[in-house]
Order: sequence, then structure tokens, then C-alpha cells
Amino acid sequence: MTEPAQHRPPERQRRRRRSDPNAVVPDAEFTSYYGRPIVKASPWKADIPAYFFLGGLAAGSSAFAAGAAVTGRPALRRLSRLSALGAISASAFALIHDLGRPERFYMMLRVAKPTSPMSMGTWLVTAYAPCAGLAAAGEFASVLPLPDPMKRLLASLANPAGWAAAALAPALATYTGVLLADTATPTWKEAGGTITAAFAAGALASGAGMGLFAPLEESGPARRLAIASTAGEVGAVFRMEKAAGLAGETFTDGRAGKFGRAAEVLLVSGGILAAVTRRTRIGSAIAGTALMAGACCERFAIFEAGQASARDPKYTVVPQRERMNQRERLTDAERPAQ
Repeated sequence: MTEPAQHRPPERQRRRRRSDPNAVVPDAEFTSYYGRPIVKASPWKADIPAYFFLGGLAAGSSAFAAGAAVTGRPALRRLSRLSALGAISASAFALIHDLGRPERFYMMLRVAKPTSPMSMGTWLVTAYAPCAGLAAAGEFASVLPLPDPMKRLLASLANPAGWAAAALAPALATYTGVLLADTATPTWKEAGGTITAAFAAGALASGAGMGLFAPLEESGPARRLAIASTAGEVGAVFRMEKAAGLAGETFTDGRAGKFGRAAEVLLVSGGILAAVTRRTRIGSAIAGTALMAGACCERFAIFEAGQASARDPKYTVVPQRERMNQRERLTDAERPAQ
């Protein structure tokens, strides 16, 4: 080598692709800026999971009321329609309370945005509530302090309003799952449509639980659906935890884990009690209470899991890196063919 070449600095090796097993520069360890969350946790409080549960209860009750009207079960029909009205009223109160100021709810009705689950949900609740109210009022029109023509009008509107509420019930039960999956919160985003399936099963379990309070001679359909919906919700929750991938850890840890375990115990216990308490109304009522409490705890578990995943930055970064590495592997596999 010539004398100038001896003093030349060595050439730096290029950094290779992360997917290359012989990469010179190792993959960096996960870290975030001072350990701060990357995704901001939702500002929602306990009002919102309560709103989710009450909306599901209203939807399930309306569906049961429609079925009871077709099969000639007046006591179950009255109970379900009254339950639907009470649940949607409490649900609207929880939503408005979380908004902080009642006028914010009215402002959301100024526009209708089909691409926004929250906008569509607001309009859905606004359309469903009067139908549930008319159906319940028609059931008790004879005892209301109203003129006879008004009583007859309410009674004649009860069935059409009940059918309208039942038609809106599936969307009311599931749109909140779409709303959660549409956020950037890691657990909710990764779980995707499986949250909608869990919410649908929870709505059926809630409606069946309320139906178990009806007289024994009319509660047969509620009992059968209580058993089926219990298995459906437990299976939907298991599938949701698997679909969430790494973020599925949040379903079993902390507050979410406590709510999830309570929900599983209550749902399974309620389903078993519904199957064995066919001849006692008190036992049926206990089974119905357990089912509704289990569905409520499951909503809180899903909510708390999402909040926990937003507070820990690894649930945001690690899945992103896995998707990026997967794209790079696909690119490397396609390169020889090109």
C-alpha cells in the first residue's frame, strides 16, 4: 500500500435491512420519549361503559318484546318493553352526563356523518328512544291519566313502535363496538370487529336475563336464549382476546382482568342457574341478575383494557414494528421474482 493509503480511514459498512439476519446494526430495543404514552388514553369515565351496557340491554329487551308479541306472551312483552324504555333513558343520561353539558348532545345532531360511528350512533339513539317510549306507553295506556281518545291512540301505536324499536335494536347493540374499533386505542383497534360480536352477544344475554323475571310459563324463550347467549359471549370474548394479539394481555391484567374474571363467573353461573331453575321464579330472577351483571362487567373489562393499552407505549409500537417487518419479509420474498 502507498503511504497515503495507509492513513485512509476504513470504509464504513452499510447498515442492512432490519429483516436481514446478518445485519451489522442490531435492532434497537423498544423505548419511548421518557416512557410517555404514544396514544392518549380516552377521557371517558365510568359513564361510557355503563352507556354501552344499558344500550345493549335496551336492544336485547326490544328484540325479546317483538318475539313475545309474535308468540303471545303478554307479560314478557310488557316487561321487555318497559325494560327497553328504562335502559335507553338511563343510557342517554349516562351519555349526556359524560359529555358534561346537555347542549353538546344537541350539537351532535346538527350534522349526520355516515363515516362517523359516533355521529350515526347519536342519530340511532335519537330514533330508537321515541319508539321504545311509545311501545312502553302503549302497554300502560289504560292506567295513564289521559283522555280516552289518547289512550286508544297510544294502545294502537304500541305494536308498530315496538316493531320499529326491534328493527333498530341490532344496530343499537353493535354500533358501540364499531365506535371502539375505530379509535387509535391499541387493544380496541387490534381487536377490531370481534368487539362488535362480543357486544351483540352481551345484548342478547342482557335481554334474556331481564326476560327471566317474567312468569315461569312465559320465560321459556328467555331461558333457552340465556343458555345460548352465555356460551356465545364467553366464546366471543375469548376470540376477542386472541384477535388483540399482544394487546390481549390487557384483558387479563389489572382492573380489566378483575372485571373480566367477574364477568366470566357471573355469565357461566347465570347460564347454569337458568338451566336448573325452571320451576322457581326466585331462582330465575337470580339467574337473570347474574347474566345482566356479567354483561355489565364485560363492558367495563373491555373499557379498562383499552385504557390500559393506551397508557403503555409498547402496545402501540410493538405491533407496528411487527407489521413493518412482515411487509419487509414479503418484499424480500417477492424480489427474486422481479
